[in-house]
Amino acid sequence: MTAPESTPATTAEARLAAGVRLEVEGELATVTLCHPQRRNAQTPAMWRALAEIGRELPGSVRVVLLRADGLSFSAGLDRAMFTPEGIPGEPNFLALAASSDKELDAAIDGFQAAFTWWRRPDLISVAAVQGHAVGAGFQLALGCDLRVCAEDVQFSMRETSLGLVPDLAGTKPLTDLVGYARALEICATGRWVHADEAAALGLANLVVPAAELDGAARDLAAALLAAPRDAVIETKALLQGAGGRSYEEQRAAERAAQARRLRDLAGIGD
Repeated sequence: MTAPESTPATTAEARLAAGVRLEVEGELATVTLCHPQRRNAQTPAMWRALAEIGRELPGSVRVVLLRADGLSFSAGLDRAMFTPEGIPGEPNFLALAASSDKELDAAIDGFQAAFTWWRRPDLISVAAVQGHAVGAGFQLALGCDLRVCAEDVQFSMRETSLGLVPDLAGTKPLTDLVGYARALEICATGRWVHADEAAALGLANLVVPAAELDGAARDLAAALLAAPRDAVIETKALLQGAGGRSYEEQRAAERAAQARRLRDLAGIGD
């Protein structure tokens, strides 16, 4: 007997139970972490809900705003995962450690799916971050293209302090933003990075008073939506690929992208 397909209502209910809410308004999607009573601690169920949203977003969406209810963006991984009892219905760390290499790799790959789609080429993602963004919370914010931060923001990468490594796709964007030496120091010490330093390092595109965070993030989303979609997509691709190209290769990529835009605007594209 096959299970019935999920309806939008039951899907939304399951997401809410996992601590995630999705709202789509035309070209803007807003994803909200909504377990403020737990400081939006993350679980595999939350990760599955986030990954599902990435797979099922309407093609009309151009900008995704990631925000969180409550005083903290996310306090990181739910510590129940470290206990022998774990989270009901989920493997704890002892079970993960005892699995085969293939099974363990697949499990972590599945967890990472919640963190990787935010930078896909057809979207621009903006994280609005307040209070604590710890471990998995820090990495979720790093998964987005841009970050608007409240003045009370506190980033910390605590995995190494717990005997683990940051494995939720955060090490690449962190290193790209702040450089190898600073990224190593932040990860190895697990120290707090506050708003002023986050802005100076490039972790925060904008820092505002906490009361203005949602408004500032929405203003940025509106500005991103004001430009033509195809031009934004081409520009994002140029910038994403720039680090792996030589100067001459980047010039060639610019020429090719501009040729596509000119022909498209003239109505003589492919």
